[in-house]
Amino acid sequence: MMAFYHTLYDLQSFGGYAIDATSGFWARFADATAFSFLFLVGVSLAISHSREEERTDGSGFGKYFWRGLKVLGYGMILTVVSWALGIGVIFFGILHLIGVSIILAYPFLRLRFLNLALAIPAIALGIYIQLNDVYASGPWLLPLGILPNSPIFMPDYRPLLPWFGVILLGVFVGNLVYGNRNRKPALTGVPKPAAPLAFLGRNSLLFYFVHQPVIIATLILFGIIKLGSL
Repeated sequence: MMAFYHTLYDLQSFGGYAIDATSGFWARFADATAFSFLFLVGVSLAISHSREEERTDGSGFGKYFWRGLKVLGYGMILTVVSWALGIGVIFFGILHLIGVSIILAYPFLRLRFLNLALAIPAIALGIYIQLNDVYASGPWLLPLGILPNSPIFMPDYRPLLPWFGVILLGVFVGNLVYGNRNRKPALTGVPKPAAPLAFLGRNSLLFYFVHQPVIIATLILFGIIKLGSL
């Protein structure tokens, strides 16, 4: 879904094709893609914590802290690259969100229904902020979903509200299924036709970084977009 959407986005942004990828149906498609991705981040955190409790006493905050910082660092690389290329600035994109959320989610990894109780108002508050045009005088509240008065073009923007709520929703479902060392038996194996998809799922961060250059290079190779338009 992510690669498909970004192909449409590249055709509009770099090829000049009449595709409205940033509003309407395709904007909702991008939101659905982000929702599924971040929901799975929450499920994965729950599974990781369940495994951690089996191996240790469960006091592994350092692991999540450094993992979160690493993902946040990757997000900062995209901030610098987007600024250098002049295609807008990714102040708080999905990698920034995931990095910060891995750290913030740690106190919630043992919880179940409280995560659901927190996720719903977080999502609702984020939607309220978006629909009611809540603005601030500067960019300091961008991570919370509050935009500055002056317009900023951000090709990727996923603030904590509402999206941290989606991660908490994933943690809730993950703990419901896998919590308390109650993991279900593993599948007997991945069907061969699905093996490439399993590889992408297990290496999603790598796929996230390389898919856009591959898409753009492919579109240039087939003459669908031109280098001069980038």
